[in-house]
Amino acid sequence: MKPLIGIALSLVVMPVAAAAQDPAYCPERPGINTPPCIMAPGRVSVETSLVDWTRNDDGGVRDDTVLIGDTKLRLGLSDRVEAQVGWTPFGHVRSRDPGGITAANRVGDVALGVKALVTDPAGSGRFAAAVLPYATLPVGRTPVGAGNWGAGVLLPLSYTLSNTIALAATPEIDAAVDQDGGGRHLAYGAAAGLSYALTRSVTATGEFQALRDDDPAGHATQATAALSFAYLATPDLQFDIFGAAGLNHDTPDLQLAAGIARRF
Repeated sequence: MKPLIGIALSLVVMPVAAAAQDPAYCPERPGINTPPCIMAPGRVSVETSLVDWTRNDDGGVRDDTVLIGDTKLRLGLSDRVEAQVGWTPFGHVRSRDPGGITAANRVGDVALGVKALVTDPAGSGRFAAAVLPYATLPVGRTPVGAGNWGAGVLLPLSYTLSNTIALAATPEIDAAVDQDGGGRHLAYGAAAGLSYALTRSVTATGEFQALRDDDPAGHATQATAALSFAYLATPDLQFDIFGAAGLNHDTPDLQLAAGIARRF
């Protein structure tokens, strides 16, 4: 009887011990930066934008883009590597100009990526770095999909200043799809931000991003400022809101989004 009791107790204690060793949940949303943290082996993060609205006014033309259910899945493969799959199941684009109104409903492209932690996952240092190569597959159609395949590499970086303040940066370089969908061109830039823990469960993040896009149809440099709030309701559940404003003529004027992230 005693061996049976010991086995039963071990089955109860082992999952509790494993959960206790799990790192803190670290969703990639809602900000512009990509955190370098990796999902624990066998754990899955489902991160969804419930609604994402972008507005752009340019020369008497107003474009409104609404994405519903824009979702990323992150699967931990080891203590250093995770796989990622992203997809936008529905997008609505409405364009209004003096000549009238046009609208289109489309699905988006599929994004595949692998994020690998460069620094020691078991280390206690303040600095963390990862590399994230990705590719997009032209599953959707324009104006929500790009109309061709693309690829790129991100370098997520973070530095913890204190228990409440952290810095983040994400340089990137991309083979972005041309505006006409006929090929690819160079795009590059970086984002930087500062996060502040208002409470144990609420974090505010301010960010800035600059991107250079050498599209053959016209070169442009986009500049964006953003503010987001994340609420960790449980150790495995987060709610968030996000807002961004364009700082120059080449950048969409306004973006608002709200979403949820859940770890399994």
